[in-house]
Order: sequence, then structure tokens, then C-alpha cells
Amino acid sequence: MNTKLLGSALIISGTALGAGMLAIPMVLAQFGLVYGTLLMALIWFGTTYSALLLLEATIKSDGGLSLNSIARRALGKGGQAVTNLLLYALLICLLMAYILGAADILSQMLEEVGLFVTPIQSQTIFTLLTGAVVACGTNVVDKLNRLLFFVMIMSLVATLLALFPTLSLQHLASIQSDDISGLVKTSTVLFTSFGFMVVIPSLVSYNQEATDKQLRNMVVLGSTIPLLCYLCWLLAVVGNLPNDEIKQFNNVSELMASFERGAPWISSILSLFTGLALLTSFFGVAMSLFHQNSDALKQNRGVTYIFTFILPLMGAILAADKFLSVLAYAGIILVFLAVFIPAAMVYTLRTAAAFPERYTVGGGSIMLFFTLIFGAFLLVPQLPDLIPGF
Repeated sequence: MNTKLLGSALIISGTALGAGMLAIPMVLAQFGLVYGTLLMALIWFGTTYSALLLLEATIKSDGGLSLNSIARRALGKGGQAVTNLLLYALLICLLMAYILGAADILSQMLEEVGLFVTPIQSQTIFTLLTGAVVACGTNVVDKLNRLLFFVMIMSLVATLLALFPTLSLQHLASIQSDDISGLVKTSTVLFTSFGFMVVIPSLVSYNQEATDKQLRNMVVLGSTIPLLCYLCWLLAVVGNLPNDEIKQFNNVSELMASFERGAPWISSILSLFTGLALLTSFFGVAMSLFHQNSDALKQNRGVTYIFTFILPLMGAILAADKFLSVLAYAGIILVFLAVFIPAAMVYTLRTAAAFPERYTVGGGSIMLFFTLIFGAFLLVPQLPDLIPGF
């Protein structure tokens, strides 16, 4: 795998490693380490397969900078309209969550050097500055993301090395809830934690010289790195903090404050890691929305920049202290966009003789059916919240 493809795999990993890193201990701790690990592995497998379906659809429709173009070629105008609606809703929700989390960390960092800003000010500063980086293009995001990802992984390793020696077997074995339906209901938050699929069209366009096999390996590697990081992080947090304390956390600063009581330097490294995780996720998702708007609006970078970042910023300002709620809504949207839509695209493309016979994900019709079951598994537990009286 060449440097460009490796950088693209890291963009996938960086997009996934964001708000989910913070949310996973909060939603899984009460169910115990074993159940949480098994559910996360299932979500990873279903997510990766769905991502490969989207890769197949992207390749067979001759690539494309965004899902807008791919949906038009694979599903027609009606499918294009539905896909665009879902994509905009998803990307805006994800960016809102990342802005909320990153702005919280930015405020803390500024306070440490004697600068005090309001939440709105920190959200605005973060969005405008990082948005300017995204507007510079995929090549800039790729190179910056490689550096940030390296520092992020090193800070995670340092944190884990500090926390693993203090793991408590009592905490690891603790299970406060055996409610299986409650465990399954957390699936959408976990699914959102692997929500990197939106960057695939941009990366296929960025790696036009790559073979289909190389693109497949890029997706698999990019999705596996977050799984390993999430599992290590879940082990470290659950093994060091009581479950009843973890499930009460509402934001990033509360989680880090718990570690600060034992060792302040761990909190500093953890702040660096979580900040970089949110930043790399923001870059990946914002890049997808920027390319979507560029493809749909056909305007210059300045106009596209404004349309890309104004709505997420306004949403974050209005959704203060709704970090987990925003992630849950994003997860529900992501089920349709990243599971059902790619399955429909692939089914249409495989039965249409007009499209080239190129990369095809293994498993045939059986795995397409599994994908639909996987989507239902994620969606059905959320219906009582979506439909009153269900």
C-alpha cells in the first residue's frame, strides 16, 4: 500500500475515531466488558461490509466526488433526492456533535492559558478555522491528517500504558444491567462510531490510479484501526472507573475530570487525544459535506465554504449539552444512508448490464440479505423513540 493509500486509510480511521471514542464508555459500561465487546465486534463487521458495498457502487458507477453523483447513476433522480436528504441530515448531525465536543475541549485549553471564552465563541472559532483547512482541498486534509493521526495514536498509547497497570478486576467484571434490549439500543451510537462511509466517494476520486483490490484493502484497514482503539479504550475506562460514575457523564470534560483526580498529567494527554480524535473526524465528515455541496451547487470555494459550515455551527449553538442525543439521531440516519442505500445501489448495479464488471464484494445475495437484517437490527430498537406508542 503506497503512502497516498495509507493516508486515505488514516482519513477513514480518523473520521471514525471521534465522538464515538468519548461516547462508547458512557453507553456500554453498565452492560459489562464482554457484552460490550461482542456487540462492538458485530457492529464493526456489519459496518465494514456495508462500506465495501458503497465502495463497489462507487467503483461501478465510475467513481464520483460525492454520493450525489453516484446515487444519480445507480438509483435515478428519485434515489438521488432521498440520498441527498439523508446525507445532508447525517453530515450536519455529525458535524454538530464534533463541534460540541471539540469546542468543549478548546474552552478548557484556552482557560489553562488564561483566556476565557463562551461556548458560542469556542464553537465559532473551531468551526471557522478547521473549515478553512477543509476548503483547501483533499490533499491538504490528507497530509495534515497523517500528522494529527500519528500524534493522536501516540497519545492514546501513552494513556493506555498509564491506565492499564491500574485496571481493577472488580470494575471489569461489574455488570449493572442485563437488559439485552437496552444493550441493543446502544447499537446506533456504536454504529455512528464507525461512521466513516461518507468519505469513501471522495477517497476513490482521490486515488484514481489505485486498483480495486488496493481500494478494498484501504477500507478494511481504515475500519479495523478504530475497532482496536475502541476496544483498548473501553477496557481502560471500564477498568479504572466505577460503572455508575461513567454512565452519568454528559460531555467530554466530565470524563477527563474523573481521570484528573488520580493523575493530572493523564488528563492532559487524554485532552490531547480526544481533541485530535474529534478534529480528524471533523475533517473527514466536513470534507464529505464540502464535496457534496461543491458537486451540487457548482459554486466557488468561498460560497461552498459558507454553505458547508453555517448550518452545523448554528445547530451546535442551539443543541448545547446534547452531545449523546445528537449522536443517537445521527446513528438512525446513518442506518438508512450507510446500510440500505448502498445495498440498493449494489443490487441495481449488479442487475444492470450497462455498468462495468469491476469490483464485487463477496457473499452474493446472501450477504445482501444479511445487510438488510443488520440494518433492521440497528433500526428496530429505536422505533419506540421515533414513533410514540410503537
